[in-house]
Amino acid sequence: MGEPVRYMERSRRYYEAQGFERPYVWVHHEEVPFTVPEKPMADCTLAVITTASLNVRDAAEPRAVASFESVDPPPRLFASDLSWDRQATHMDDINAYLPIEALREFAASGRIGGLARRFHCAATEFSTRRTLQSDTPELLARCRDDRADIALLLPL
Repeated sequence: MGEPVRYMERSRRYYEAQGFERPYVWVHHEEVPFTVPEKPMADCTLAVITTASLNVRDAAEPRAVASFESVDPPPRLFASDLSWDRQATHMDDINAYLPIEALREFAASGRIGGLARRFHCAATEFSTRRTLQSDTPELLARCRDDRADIALLLPL
C-alpha cells in the first residue's frame, strides 16, 4: 500500500495555483447541520448528490446545480475541472461514483424505500458563502420536490 493522499495539502496548493490571494480555509461548523431520519431506511426515498458534472466544464466556467433522471442515467459524468486523486481512481466506471444500480438493488431488497426521481450534481465551489447561500438551498428544494427523505452525498 502506498502513501496516504495528502488532500489538505493538495487542496491548499490547488487553491493557490488558481490565483486566490488568501489561503484556502476549510469549513468548520460548530453545530452539525444533519438530522436523524424520521423513519426507517426501508421507508425512505433516497436522493443522490454527486460533485461530478453532466457535461464537460472548463475550470473557470460558472457552476450551478444540475439534475438528471435516475431511471436512465447517462453512461458517464465528468470531473476534469475538479481536483481529485487521478492515481487512486478514475471516471471510467460510473457505478464507482454514481452507484444508481446498487441503490436500485437496495430498494428492491428493502434496504431503502426507493430512489428519488432525479440525482443531482452539486457544483464544487471554493466559496463557502456561495455553497451555503445558493447551491445548498437549491439542492434542498430539488430533493424536497422529488419527495426525498434522505440524501447520499458522493464527492469525488
